[in-house]
Amino acid sequence: LARAIAGEAGVPFFSISGSDFVEMFVGVGASRVRDLFKQAKANAPCIIFMDEIDAVGRHRGAGLGGGHDEREQTLNQLLVEMDGFDQNIGIIMIAATNRPDILDPALLRPGRFDRRIVVDRPDILGREDILKVHARGKPWAKDVDIKVVARRTPGFVGSDLANLVNEAALLASRKGKKEIGMEE
Repeated sequence: LARAIAGEAGVPFFSISGSDFVEMFVGVGASRVRDLFKQAKANAPCIIFMDEIDAVGRHRGAGLGGGHDEREQTLNQLLVEMDGFDQNIGIIMIAATNRPDILDPALLRPGRFDRRIVVDRPDILGREDILKVHARGKPWAKDVDIKVVARRTPGFVGSDLANLVNEAALLASRKGKKEIGMEE
């Protein structure tokens, strides 16, 4: 989603995982945060996307380091950098997490991450569209009905559906078939 936004906007896109900042050596994570924002400012306007922000943005005081562990220092540096945003510089920061409940409240205050967009599991029509994307270019038997597959996969997300299609292709190949059928 973040990459699509950057593509539509035609701006540079920086993508990093929250776990990339977590190091056992004190100061390394905070230094990486400073470097990321320095690079973003040099390439503004741009979008920074941080996946798994919960790895670094967990509620402070939840660590074992008495409030001074590396993760908390990294989070503090992230908060400082976000506070230093000039509204006119053109840096947008987007983050993703599966655990919004454990994020430090300081991250979620206005001026930082002040909007939440919930990307829920796709409904049947969404699953059908996702399956069509992953089915492109693969040899499908005439008996394959994407609508039926979508109905049989409630609760599946995009990665589950991509895996389903890939596993079906592998199974058909192991069976020596030239096409993927409904039984796969």
